[in-house]
Amino acid sequence: MTTTVPLGLAEHTEIRAYVDFLTGAPAPVREALGIDSLHIGSALALVMREDPSHFFNRAGGFGAGEPITADVLAQVCDFYREQGVSRGAFMIAPALLPPDWASIAARLNLTKERGYVKLGCDTETMLSAAGGIGVLAPGLRVGPIEPHQANEWATVMMAARGLPLQNLIDMAASSVGKPNWRHHAVWDGERIVAVGGIFINGECADMFGGATLQESRNRGAQSALLAIRARAAQAAGCRWIVAETGAESPGDHNTSLHNMLRAGFEPMYERVTWRWHE
Repeated sequence: MTTTVPLGLAEHTEIRAYVDFLTGAPAPVREALGIDSLHIGSALALVMREDPSHFFNRAGGFGAGEPITADVLAQVCDFYREQGVSRGAFMIAPALLPPDWASIAARLNLTKERGYVKLGCDTETMLSAAGGIGVLAPGLRVGPIEPHQANEWATVMMAARGLPLQNLIDMAASSVGKPNWRHHAVWDGERIVAVGGIFINGECADMFGGATLQESRNRGAQSALLAIRARAAQAAGCRWIVAETGAESPGDHNTSLHNMLRAGFEPMYERVTWRWHE
């Protein structure tokens, strides 16, 4: 078995997860949030006009079997502009950037922002590491959620990100029960305090939406969710798992990154976010 996740598959799985998560919402929710997407070659672009964080305005999946050109990138910028958003992100693996990237970025007004670490591993490696990543604190338990728990699961995901907006909660809840998704949670008694999902893209799964409420952090919830989702990915027939988290700058410590490394993930590359501004 190949232990290295194919680069194109890793990038495409990530953006497909975001697109499916947003565009799979019911029509009234999509309309209220201003959700739309665009497919350009191998790339996918996504917008949510009513996103106060601008987090979901993103494009990815570039370079899977075809070159990245200024024309393709300009089409994405035009899409952002036509959709009425003032900024959007380009997620491109550094090895895929064209030689004339500096001039392209300047021409399209793309600037560097926060870096992310792209991580990947084969499913068997992660399952082997699962036994050594710590245990849940007393009183906590982890498991898959039931359909009737979708709203609580989604509420925790958005509240942990500082986005407790009903339309966003409805959007997230609508992914529960869909064929390409698996959803898990950690409970403290009868209350959900941490959540996580995986998106199944053929042989590759994307760790998606991991979040823990502030008061329940540092109690083993994230590690438990990584382990149970790895088992779910294996059950779905996935050979590889990918994830991304914020890169550490000097003096910083990203707990999520170190939890993922203990869980068997290996850094694939550090990817800069290229931000387009109108």
